[in-house]
Amino acid sequence: MNPETALIILETALLTSEEPIPLSDLSRLFEEEIESVEELLASLARQWEGKGLELVEVAGGWRFRSRPEMKKHLDRLNAKKPPRYSRATLETLAIIAYRQPVTRGDIEEIRGVSVSSQILKTLEARSWIEIVGHREVPGRPALYATTVQFLNDLDLSSLEQLPQLKEPDSILG
Repeated sequence: MNPETALIILETALLTSEEPIPLSDLSRLFEEEIESVEELLASLARQWEGKGLELVEVAGGWRFRSRPEMKKHLDRLNAKKPPRYSRATLETLAIIAYRQPVTRGDIEEIRGVSVSSQILKTLEARSWIEIVGHREVPGRPALYATTVQFLNDLDLSSLEQLPQLKEPDSILG
């Protein structure tokens, strides 16, 4: 298969997918041997430079997204406002993201107040957190961690890309 055809196939798959596509799935697009899929992705990313979309790698794989500078224009088309989250919900999410895996008790100790079950349900419903196990102590409390969906929604490839905390000791105990 010639590289131009392979690029068209990759571009079509990525533009029509609602979710990021892992590299292993992109490789399955081709029946015959082709050059490195990574090289094709790099070439495709170069082709889209200077346009309104860009090809990015996130935790779940590869996807096209609008460039950040296009947001103000696109927001005019989509009057639907993104969901607003309470300060308590965002604090809980931040604690889980920076200290995972954590129990509800850990979160309450850091925040200094009890954590509403609704907050955890909201974050689980958004697929931003999940239970990844249970701490081996009496009561076996659930351990919460962030998900690949959380990283994808924030256009991150890993947790290391989260912003650095200014005062981590005072914020996270």
